[in-house]
Amino acid sequence: MDSNVALSLPCDAVLQKIEAAESITILSHINPDADALGTALGIYHLLSTNYRGKKIEVVNASTALPRYLDFLPHFQRIKHKMDYEKGLVITCDCGSLDRLGFDVSNRELINIDHHQSNTHYGSINVVLPELASSSQVAYMLFKELYAIDQSAATCFYTALLSDTRYFTTSSVTAEVLDVAKAFVEAGVDPAYVSRNFTQRKPLGAFRILQRALESLTLHHEAKVASLYVTKEDIASSGATIPDMEGIVDYGKSLATVEVACFVMELEEGLRISLRSKSVDVSSMAKVFGGGGHKVAAGFMVPASEEVTIDRMIERILKTIDTLRLLDEI
Repeated sequence: MDSNVALSLPCDAVLQKIEAAESITILSHINPDADALGTALGIYHLLSTNYRGKKIEVVNASTALPRYLDFLPHFQRIKHKMDYEKGLVITCDCGSLDRLGFDVSNRELINIDHHQSNTHYGSINVVLPELASSSQVAYMLFKELYAIDQSAATCFYTALLSDTRYFTTSSVTAEVLDVAKAFVEAGVDPAYVSRNFTQRKPLGAFRILQRALESLTLHHEAKVASLYVTKEDIASSGATIPDMEGIVDYGKSLATVEVACFVMELEEGLRISLRSKSVDVSSMAKVFGGGGHKVAAGFMVPASEEVTIDRMIERILKTIDTLRLLDEI
């Protein structure tokens, strides 16, 4: 698949856009994960290295970023506002424009992603749902244009490690492992990256996990698990949104559970993460205006809708029935 993908990539068109641009803004989605930031920082490194005279910025609208990712090259350069009002925008790991947190509707856009639900909003869309991470998409594209050095490889490898859940998801293929090998050969230290993932958790992450596990409830003959945390839980634990990444997987890890949902009550509304072992939870996310992958998806319900946590879980359970998701098992 490697050669076929490379042949289908718009390498020349992307290169022309980059070289013609007076400035470049690299964006990733709000409340970013490691794939979003790793992809963005890897691209930032490649462009800032190859175009030293060009104005290039890497930006994310969220002020709370995953602290364990601060080992990545250029992490400290991430800004929270765009300084360049014109010029090219490269978006990373973002399925739709509303997930960027900025109005870039009139800008020239290169859209790099691997979400099946991507709306293809870019001037150039490099969207490959068959790949395991957005960083793999970026790697397949940019290795045709620039040398992938240790810094870029570290960013891309970190993103790949995260989105494959340490190479345990169904998206892991021989090609994915070949890409990981290429990153290691470029100088990535897998043990160093893994230590930053597994041995740098803040105390707030454990406190909020405890609150979430206390809410764990099984439904539909123990095939569905729900967890939640309230605004009060988050405030009293001192947790941030990045500290809650991965909590939904605890529900999915139960032997009988096929679908897990995790509801976070935030000031701006309810944020829901969906996971499954095999069924298509992205179809459920779409019902609520969200999206994602077959086994990992999510959506947001704004506070203006005044939906309680209990009511949201009821809606999710009803939607599972309506879509007959458990019939696939």
